[in-house]
Amino acid sequence: MSQSLIYRNRAVYELLMRGLYGRHYAARYGAIAGLVPDGAEVVDVCCGPATLYTRYLRAKSVDYTGLDLNEGFVAGVSRAGGRGLVWNMRSDAALPEADYVIMQASLYHFLPEPGPVLDRMLAAARKAVIVAEPVRNLATSRNRILATVGRRFTNAGDGRQAHRFTEATLDEFFDRYRPRIAHRALIAGGREKLYVLTA
Repeated sequence: MSQSLIYRNRAVYELLMRGLYGRHYAARYGAIAGLVPDGAEVVDVCCGPATLYTRYLRAKSVDYTGLDLNEGFVAGVSRAGGRGLVWNMRSDAALPEADYVIMQASLYHFLPEPGPVLDRMLAAARKAVIVAEPVRNLATSRNRILATVGRRFTNAGDGRQAHRFTEATLDEFFDRYRPRIAHRALIAGGREKLYVLTA
């Protein structure tokens, strides 16, 4: 299935993310990187171009594995010194184990029921699962043009994703994992919500 333009090219992807997050761009990665200690084993689910690794975690000497459906992004992970694996998160395959299993801005791809994906992440984590998910999105904008653009350019290779989380619906989803929630907070100027779940 054809990917949207932003998923075909790392530079285009990065440019769009910088435009969306503006001055909060670095903070969205820094919030996650600050939770990962030096030398930890990390699996980054739906890693995209692995910016979290190349700009924030590589300097911490983590053992990094990036999983993504996009072969180009995965090849970039390997060139950068990590381990990149082409991975379809819609399959039932068990994830590689790691101290920390991370997903940033990708849980919405699995709506309307992302529970099985998070359950597989929890099964693979030895210490914690870290999820940061957008709660303010172009696709849910009241501006019809922006909303159309937001929906149209979200095909990572497995179809367009019209649905998004709001803060309320994300909190509602995570309520079922309440005993495991160690931390939650808005990050990136309130554009994303971060959850840390104990393994």
